[in-house]
Amino acid sequence: MDKLLVLFTFSGSAIALIFALLTAKRVMRFSEGTDRMQKIAASIRAGANAFLKRQYRIVFIFFIAVFLILGALALLGLVSPFMPFAFLTGGIFSGLSGFIGMKIATASNARTANACREGLNKGLRIAFSAGSVMGFTVVGLGLLDVSIWLTLLKYVFKLSPDAIASAMLTFGMGASCMALFARVGGGIFTKAADVGADLVGKVEAGIPEDDPRNPAVIADNVGDNVGDVAGMGADLYESYIGSILSACSLGVAAFHDSKAMALPLLIAVLGVICSVLGTFFVRTKEGAEQKQLLRALSRGTNFAAVIIALGSFPLVWFVLGREHWLSYFAILAGLIGGVIIGQATEYFTSDSYKPTKKLAAASETGTATIIIGGLSTGMMSTLVPVVVICACVLIAYFVSGGASQPTMGLYGIALAAVGMLSTLGITLATDAYGPVADNAGGIAQMAELPAEVRERTDALDSLGNTTAATGKGFAIGSAALTALALMASYVDKIDSLMENAALQLSALSITSPTVLVGLFVGACLPFLFAAMTMNAVGRAAQSVVKEVRRQFRELTGLLDGRAEPDYATCVDLCTRSSLREMVLPTGVAVVAPVIVGLLLGWTGVVGMLAGATVSGFLLAVFMSNSGGAWDNAKKYIEGGNHGGKGSDQHKAAVVGDTVGDPFKDTAGPAINILIKLLSMVSIVFAAVVVHFSLF
Repeated sequence: MDKLLVLFTFSGSAIALIFALLTAKRVMRFSEGTDRMQKIAASIRAGANAFLKRQYRIVFIFFIAVFLILGALALLGLVSPFMPFAFLTGGIFSGLSGFIGMKIATASNARTANACREGLNKGLRIAFSAGSVMGFTVVGLGLLDVSIWLTLLKYVFKLSPDAIASAMLTFGMGASCMALFARVGGGIFTKAADVGADLVGKVEAGIPEDDPRNPAVIADNVGDNVGDVAGMGADLYESYIGSILSACSLGVAAFHDSKAMALPLLIAVLGVICSVLGTFFVRTKEGAEQKQLLRALSRGTNFAAVIIALGSFPLVWFVLGREHWLSYFAILAGLIGGVIIGQATEYFTSDSYKPTKKLAAASETGTATIIIGGLSTGMMSTLVPVVVICACVLIAYFVSGGASQPTMGLYGIALAAVGMLSTLGITLATDAYGPVADNAGGIAQMAELPAEVRERTDALDSLGNTTAATGKGFAIGSAALTALALMASYVDKIDSLMENAALQLSALSITSPTVLVGLFVGACLPFLFAAMTMNAVGRAAQSVVKEVRRQFRELTGLLDGRAEPDYATCVDLCTRSSLREMVLPTGVAVVAPVIVGLLLGWTGVVGMLAGATVSGFLLAVFMSNSGGAWDNAKKYIEGGNHGGKGSDQHKAAVVGDTVGDPFKDTAGPAINILIKLLSMVSIVFAAVVVHFSLF
């Protein structure tokens, strides 16, 4: 059984990576278009590569420092000797996922724009294929990482299932750290460039979006790739791995053997196969409207979801046995919950529905009302995800064991998270295609292609905003479930470290002062983190705004099209600002659990994790959906509604979109990484807290 499991996981990884490779080769066969298009695409690629090279140098220093700390703890016997190396591989694979996604995205943007010269369906296919490369690279590398470590720990070093699960959780910590650096750094870059380009170009100078006269336009397009592609790839890799590892850890605690580790891995392999099949259903007719485009993408994701819902039952029956077949409904709850959260996100962010249309109408009375409307829309959008997550937790817990078998119940919650991300290959493909379409629109504008080409890329881009918001909904929902499962893993870890843990567990009462203080600290952390990242975007954007204004003022003939803007200076400004600003927020996320543990003890850490999970989940949904609604309200107006482009209503919507940019692309999506990283760090440093805490 164990050898078959390793074979299956390696096979799932191979299927995903081979499909990604074949898809990438197919995309690369298409033309990049005119010389002007190729030159613009090359500038975007150069900027993105330069950013990642400099970012990885900083991240390398951080990873070496943590590796040495974990190595010292291993020498003291406080952590497993495998943990430092697992931490490194988690970070490497997470970064590699984002890097490969960024490479295919920067190679596909001009190809998508050129394909839109022939028709909408061809543009959709290329952009979606580029997204598929990202999606299947993430799941393929995730399963490969798990497979390698499972083989080494079980068959080379012959560790027990408990030791295997504990060591493997550490590469989840490495993946989370890399993801946070990528999301925060890339998010600051892309939104600083976007805000600077929009405020000066569209609002002050009155020139169109992606106009080649705007000095920040190349930086804006670079940012789409380093933030929304490389950052997102590392983010979703971390989400995917985190859900699998938390399920494996709790499964070992519940069954005390490796069979419970098999189920989440087999579901992941089945998800790869279903996602591959689902990609063949994504196509549409020429002249399709946004709803038809959305239905084309939904066909693929829905097909994959239905097939995995049917295929998971025999897996549960075969792996866990007849007596635990009800655990199937935990997986089903997560899968259905993810679909509902995605649909709710679409409803609140797509301009096909009332909330975003009403938000666009608020522009009729000025900037203030559209800001108020966006905030209220985001707040209202938290209700459905909260209800869905609560339902998933209750269903998963009670069908898997409930009060009579609490460890089995917690394992069920972890399985729900696995179910929610089981079709990540195709879900991420629909998400990652958005930045490619956005870049394609920019290239079409800068290369002065016919108006109908820009209309087609705008249709793809508008849909991309909705699918990106849906992808974030999946990631945030799974983050909540995974964080709950990791919290249970932390308590189980403490249980194994303390001889009198059965008595100490009573200390988790809500009336305990350390738990209460931990709750308040944890609830505050996402707000602190969001404030730091939002301020970072603001500071970086100010430097871009000043530079764009300077060039408009000092470069004679720039606005008349007689002079070339200095794109490189804006790219360099965004790079330096984002790399400088990303260190502190990430450092806080890593250090906070250790400091809280040393000051308040392990009960304070549990309170912190609970507070951060609840407030972080709500804040992430609110920020992501507010930003998505503002963005699509702007595009709805640009489509000719409420005065259209250049009107006062449009200017109000641009300001709303500017506020929403760091909401949806920097702070919001990074918070879901934060709440899982807090749990991962807590588990890794649990022994330090037990031995050296003040309480």
